[in-house]
Amino acid sequence: MGVVTNARVVVWRDGAATVVAPDEPVVTGFDLGLGRGDGVFESVLVTGGATPHLDAHLHRLRRSTAIMALTHPGDDAVRAVVAAGVADWPADVEGACRVLLTRGLGDGTAPTLLALLAPVPGETLRQREEGIAVVSLSLGVPADVRAGAPWLLGGAKTLSYAVNMAALRQAHAVGADDVVLTSVEGRLLEGPTSTVVWAAGGRLHTPPVETGILAGTTQARLFDRAEAAGWPTAVTPGSVEDLQAADAVWLLSGIRGAATVTRLDGVSRGDAGLSRQVRELLAR
Repeated sequence: MGVVTNARVVVWRDGAATVVAPDEPVVTGFDLGLGRGDGVFESVLVTGGATPHLDAHLHRLRRSTAIMALTHPGDDAVRAVVAAGVADWPADVEGACRVLLTRGLGDGTAPTLLALLAPVPGETLRQREEGIAVVSLSLGVPADVRAGAPWLLGGAKTLSYAVNMAALRQAHAVGADDVVLTSVEGRLLEGPTSTVVWAAGGRLHTPPVETGILAGTTQARLFDRAEAAGWPTAVTPGSVEDLQAADAVWLLSGIRGAATVTRLDGVSRGDAGLSRQVRELLAR
């Protein structure tokens, strides 16, 4: 596989952000992020040549590093690698900036900090505009187990995404685009790379983070703006049945935005004309 076209790579070295060629080696094979997935990451949208939602991702990155007991190099370092990557990025090209922070070589060594920037894939843009087909899959854990088991890293955005990617491959194998993960009791959790939001009873709903799901930055922004606009919101322990009965369902993420669910477990569904309102709120 070749280097992604127009990709940029920035590495934090000796207290400075250094832009390197996309095909230049930047970490040792002994890095614990590579060998064990021992690290965290954030994906930040680049729009209009800027990163307007970076602060929310910096906050969540700090939370993830605390859960993982990782050394954090400081917000200024993260801002620097992002800024170096985004510098002179075309204003008319949406980008996805992925910030990676690993434990490095461990044993008290410095963490590894990278920023990877590339254009938002065309398929992501298509899903944002046209909507997505979704299947529900069990994550295989009770809804309340991660809240009392910190070693399961509930709420951390870790590099250990093998299960998430396997869930997406299963969706693709049955002709769907994405997944809604559920607990063993059938409670809604999240998507592999997204937060679940649905509209019902005149409110916007999302599952509680106490189940160990990742707190969604895009969901939080939507709910804040919806409340300000007079659209009530609620944290609700829902089920797939609730999604099937909802007026509209979306999967929200920082890069894709609000993707309307147009098919759920093989059954087509509408959005009651609400997706346009959601997108307008997020675009403010």
